[in-house]
Amino acid sequence: MKIQEFYDEATYTLTYVVYDEHSKDAVIIDPVLDFDPASGVVSFESTEILRKFIDKQSLQVKMVLETHAHADHLSSSHYLKEFYPQAVVAIGENIKLVQKTFKPIFSKPVDFPVDGSQFDRLLKDDELVEVGTLKFRVIFTPGHTPACASYLFEEKALFTGDALFMPDYGTGRCDFPAGSAKDLYNSVHNKIYTLDDKIEIYVGHDYQPGGRDLAFKTTVGEEKANNIQLKASTPENEFVTMRTERDKTLKAPRLLLPSVQVNIDAGQIPEQDEGKTYLNLPVSVRR
Repeated sequence: MKIQEFYDEATYTLTYVVYDEHSKDAVIIDPVLDFDPASGVVSFESTEILRKFIDKQSLQVKMVLETHAHADHLSSSHYLKEFYPQAVVAIGENIKLVQKTFKPIFSKPVDFPVDGSQFDRLLKDDELVEVGTLKFRVIFTPGHTPACASYLFEEKALFTGDALFMPDYGTGRCDFPAGSAKDLYNSVHNKIYTLDDKIEIYVGHDYQPGGRDLAFKTTVGEEKANNIQLKASTPENEFVTMRTERDKTLKAPRLLLPSVQVNIDAGQIPEQDEGKTYLNLPVSVRR
């Protein structure tokens, strides 16, 4: 099993390709679709870089995995299926909770499904999944969102999405609708930190605190000992208080509004109306 990372500087996002160099079976995790909010232009630079690597390695993309419905970048999962139609787009089954939460917020049509049916496959907690010669276990890690899942490949590499970042940055925020700092504590402390210390962790974002170089790989043991916000020894009440107070100071992600409404729909851009596509923009008036 090999792992190739791709970093999107605009959104600080890590996309991964996990593949078997012998069978050429491959899984893509958290692919990015480029979007400029000022102009409303969707473009495909990140996806083309990904595709060039896949084609150069002659890989057979069999699955696109989403760790959650991202709030900071649009997913290119739907676009990728144009090139790899055999690929199954999969996400944790609790995406249904996120869809139910955000359907009214974005005034989605009455017939907008909230049963996860936009995705090809809904994954269950602790499910063992075989993708050709690749195997992984699904570990639900809610908190950042209720639908967050981490994926453990071959008992060697864990992809945590926004649950855990590099030790010098900490954890994902928990202030989005239906997020929970207590749930995130339990996900990390009682699930991730019970795994073997040697298992490698691949994070979903790297914000490069202090201007350090890009870093995206750590281990369970390193996180337990050194995570700046949540060590193995951190009490629950201390983490929940810290996370709650810190989240109050954070601004909304730059691409929050377009990202969530596209990503709960499995990366599908709304159908065009007279050559144009429209997303909804909720507005709050404060006096």
